[in-house]
Amino acid sequence: MIVRLHPNSLAFPDPREALGPESEAPGLLAVGGDLRAERLIEAYRHGVFPWYGPGQPILWWCLQPRMVLKTADFKLHPSLRKTLKKTLRSPDHELRVNHDPAAVIRACAETARAGQAGTWILPEMQDAYIELARRGVVQSFETWHQGQLVGGLYGLRLGRMFFGESMFARQKDASKLALCHLIALCRRDSIPWIDCQQNTRHLASLGAAEVGLTEFLQHLRQTVDTEAPPPWTYDSQAWTHLLGP
Repeated sequence: MIVRLHPNSLAFPDPREALGPESEAPGLLAVGGDLRAERLIEAYRHGVFPWYGPGQPILWWCLQPRMVLKTADFKLHPSLRKTLKKTLRSPDHELRVNHDPAAVIRACAETARAGQAGTWILPEMQDAYIELARRGVVQSFETWHQGQLVGGLYGLRLGRMFFGESMFARQKDASKLALCHLIALCRRDSIPWIDCQQNTRHLASLGAAEVGLTEFLQHLRQTVDTEAPPPWTYDSQAWTHLLGP
């Protein structure tokens, strides 16, 4: 049964009660509520996230199995390693952290994607995640070329867990370079998992794999309430955690 959230309560039903893989809406858990920062944080703490389209009520999901990128398993393919090293040497490129999260969120919403007629990152969703960025919960990783934002990603960092939300690229490998930056800082700060939500061929090619919901929720209990690392900024020394000395 799909639960309708009470407007005055931040509580979510047990994520294990989400509709199963055999249903018409696998992973659907609840409907309604709002996108205030406190509710969003509570949702992610329990493995739940919003995802809905224009004209729909807010829908809350907890997928099983769950796609996860374990930072130790990230596949830095030789071609991407070469591109990353070239980018780090280039005076025309910069890899930034949290320089302009609002621009990254809006770019993710505006980027056309194969098989999608529109975006699920609706204006109210953009506003909600921009507010979380102001609070230091949403983090953005950005690829800049000659002063222009050409790729990036954003997600939530709670304790020592990162929840990836969306990424975009206007140049080849620009979003992958941002992901490399995220991986480097996660490894430096002992953040072992990145939640990727859904299984895609692209994520799998980078080392992501499915885990069972029980394992995923257990990992959340062990990480989201732990002490968070210091605020993320660019750290040239962090690349040793990805590229070696």
